[in-house]
Amino acid sequence: MRTGILSTIGETPLVRLEKLFPTFDFKLYAKLEGFNPGGSIKDRAAITILQHAFDTGDINSDTTIVESSSGNMGIGLAQACAYFGLRFICVVDPKTTKQNIRILQVYGAEIDMVTEPCPETGEFLGARLKRVKSLCRTIPNSFWPDQYANIYNARSHYQTMQEIMNSLGELDYLFCATSTCGTLRGCAEFVQEHNLKTKIFAVDAAGSAIFGGLPSKRLIPGHGAAVRPSLFRPNLAQACIHVTDVDCVVGCRRLLHDEAILAGGSSGAVVMAIDRIKYDLEPDSTCVAIFPDRGERYLDTIFEDNWVLQHLGNIVPLASEASLSEPAYLNAVATPA
Repeated sequence: MRTGILSTIGETPLVRLEKLFPTFDFKLYAKLEGFNPGGSIKDRAAITILQHAFDTGDINSDTTIVESSSGNMGIGLAQACAYFGLRFICVVDPKTTKQNIRILQVYGAEIDMVTEPCPETGEFLGARLKRVKSLCRTIPNSFWPDQYANIYNARSHYQTMQEIMNSLGELDYLFCATSTCGTLRGCAEFVQEHNLKTKIFAVDAAGSAIFGGLPSKRLIPGHGAAVRPSLFRPNLAQACIHVTDVDCVVGCRRLLHDEAILAGGSSGAVVMAIDRIKYDLEPDSTCVAIFPDRGERYLDTIFEDNWVLQHLGNIVPLASEASLSEPAYLNAVATPA
């Protein structure tokens, strides 16, 4: 199954971050999932779900794949479907960036845009899922990967955790952003099944419902969820750290400035979560931060000052190229626009 370009999924680099927290006595490594061929950690789930569906006969060469995605899962599926010659319909919403839509189209995906949010929640996720179910009812031989509930999303990350342990031997802390809870659950179940001492911190978005919060407006795609995914389990993490959209922007730009790593919004969230509890980490401990994707897909948002000003107000000082050297930038806060 994993031939050609798909054979390069996984075995992503694990690099030591030495400049982000230079005065703290813990070793921090980044798992750079943007090195997957489709550009994100979702490549792992996409190929694992499709491979299992092929193996069980749930899909064949004539199947139409239908999925809801804000970007990365859609792109991972689009790449795999292009390789296998499968028709793929990706249900998106207006928050999906133009760049992601263009990438999906280049891979050959058909775009189905949901324009109105779900009346019950005011969020687009529920509306996207309803549209997926409607399409699957009307399209013969269709298949919904259902990244929010498919256990093979989670099981794809047994390999992610195995790769980390193969590289380090032991691990004290793992920091993992949440959306579908696939990465979180897969890594947590690996830790539990192998009786590892690793403590896992889930990094969730402020305004996400995953850990029991009330859903509210969020701007950064692929981080958090308006409804609790079926893959969620209450014992997956030691604790949950909530971060804001502003945190994501600051974390991404801090990571770029300190480590020259151009990463996406949920990676910035993980950076700021570590910053939040850095004083509580045990001396000489080993930590891994999973960075789910690259930053090129956020050039018009997180790394665009005008977008930040328009949507998040005046980050003081604004995290622009000119202000990156200012120490106050590392503690930037937002004021109303």
